[in-house]
Amino acid sequence: MEGVLYKWTNYLTGWQPRWFVLDNGILSYYDSQDDVCKGSKGSIKMAVCEIKVHSADNTRMELIIPGEQHFYMKAVNAAERQRWLVALGSSKACLTDTRTKKEKEISETSESLKTKMSELRLYCDLLMKQVHTIQEFVHHDESHSSLSIENMNEASSLLSATCNTFITTLEECVKIANAKFKPEMFQLSHPDPLVSPVSPSPVQMMKRSISHPGSCSTERSSHSIKEPMSALHRLSQRRRRTYSDTDSCNDVPLEDPDKQKL
Repeated sequence: MEGVLYKWTNYLTGWQPRWFVLDNGILSYYDSQDDVCKGSKGSIKMAVCEIKVHSADNTRMELIIPGEQHFYMKAVNAAERQRWLVALGSSKACLTDTRTKKEKEISETSESLKTKMSELRLYCDLLMKQVHTIQEFVHHDESHSSLSIENMNEASSLLSATCNTFITTLEECVKIANAKFKPEMFQLSHPDPLVSPVSPSPVQMMKRSISHPGSCSTERSSHSIKEPMSALHRLSQRRRRTYSDTDSCNDVPLEDPDKQKL
């Protein structure tokens, strides 16, 4: 429903005509019908507000959000106000009924899920006992008599039946859970790969360059972190070969500063 209602603004401008639109349980208002495409000036969710009529003026009504806000509105005549009251009340009642129905469905689904979970625990305990019984037959019966074989077959049949019942109950639990929870809740909005390469951020690289000045490349640094001992070992061998092949370190003695003064 849509149409013109007068809305109380303030004591300076008083009652001003506004274009109201009731759609899907939300009452929105605009400066005029032409401004609908520009967006509403405000909106009220009917499910959370109370409707009150004026005791003396048969054209006025109030929409009250408890503890928050009051909207004072006035129709052009009593008949128009009655049309709006019926539309607003019906919208509020439908939303209330829908919410009550959903809450009831959720409650019933939760109770059904609890019942099935208790059945699963019972069947799980029964399975453990039956498996333990079969294990006792296998470990303690060395004669393999016809009576023991018959008992073994009976225990195996009971175990198979219990397994089938357990699986059936588990499938029912899954169905109830799927009906209760929406599939969107189990989907990631942005799926990430299981393993992604980690690269240092610019801030980390800046911190590293400040704490360890020099012209060492990132690749060499990462390689030295992975294999510190092997890199040091290769470096020491390379220095030994260099010192043995050249005369720059072993054959040229260091000059004494005192002799240079003399």
